[in-house]
Amino acid sequence: MTTLSPENSLSAMLSASFILVKRKPPIDKTEWDSFFDENGHLAKSRDFICVNILERGLHPFVRTEAWKFLTGYYSWQSSQDERLTVDSTRRKNYDALCQMYEKIQPLLENLHRNFTETRNHIAYDLQKLYNKDPLGNVLIDKKRLEKTLLLSYVCNNQAEYQRGFHEMVMLFQLMVEHDHETFWLFQFFLQKTEHSCVINIGVGKNLDMLNSLITFLDPVFAEHLKGKGAGAVQALFPWFCLCFQRAFKSFDDVWRLWEVLLTGKPCRNFQVLVAYSMLQMVREQALLESMSGDAILLACNKLIDLDADELISAACMVYAELIQKDVPQPLKNFFL
Repeated sequence: MTTLSPENSLSAMLSASFILVKRKPPIDKTEWDSFFDENGHLAKSRDFICVNILERGLHPFVRTEAWKFLTGYYSWQSSQDERLTVDSTRRKNYDALCQMYEKIQPLLENLHRNFTETRNHIAYDLQKLYNKDPLGNVLIDKKRLEKTLLLSYVCNNQAEYQRGFHEMVMLFQLMVEHDHETFWLFQFFLQKTEHSCVINIGVGKNLDMLNSLITFLDPVFAEHLKGKGAGAVQALFPWFCLCFQRAFKSFDDVWRLWEVLLTGKPCRNFQVLVAYSMLQMVREQALLESMSGDAILLACNKLIDLDADELISAACMVYAELIQKDVPQPLKNFFL
């Protein structure tokens, strides 16, 4: 086993320190614009911006542009003129994909049973999706959402459609104005987060690492989870599949966590530290009442209306605790 480097240790402690003081206001448009020079090149380092996003978050007015950098839609080294070219190229490529899809759709319907089944799953999920605000106003166009989901399914063979993608893509559609932006941001989000929300790629790895993290940091709870509480952790896969979307009280809280995941701060695979922090919320009750795996899962499912800043702070503190210890190599490789 090995400890993390002093530089990483210091960085983590600084990242975690924002929980000890009142959080500064999120980065607004004026401050965001100050990060760039007259040609639109970054005047601040990428690391500086990402640490500030971790500690403070983004104002809604800058979120769309900032996410284009965080996901890789824009290069951090690009100028304003280069970004205009990228936008135009992304739009043209999206239009070309739409045209291709329209041409091959009859073939897919006739020869690929999986396509028809997936389209039916998407239609069923969208039918159940509640898309109105508290005043009854329609939030999103379900037809546009269906088009994005089908195109993503056809074009991205790494991330087949899974239940919950419709809820995730809805948040991208709410954030941006154009369909090509929704499509590309979702694709880049999956790549940037290493497909951690995809069942057949990242979810199982997340659950395995969560188990390892509990064993390392909380052996008492780990022992209970291996005994009477068996099965609880493996049943928490919806947390990762939805990137914790249903745990929060508002869309802003979801975006707040997601943009932290995109920064890569304070570490890679921060989502597992988030899950660990949520599981700690039911730990005392689980041990006190000697809860079964099903009871622990039920308690976890009741974790709703959470505050993103509080959860991010808790997860940062877990990381600060982790790096002070002799960390097993598999955990070190996963988080760094």
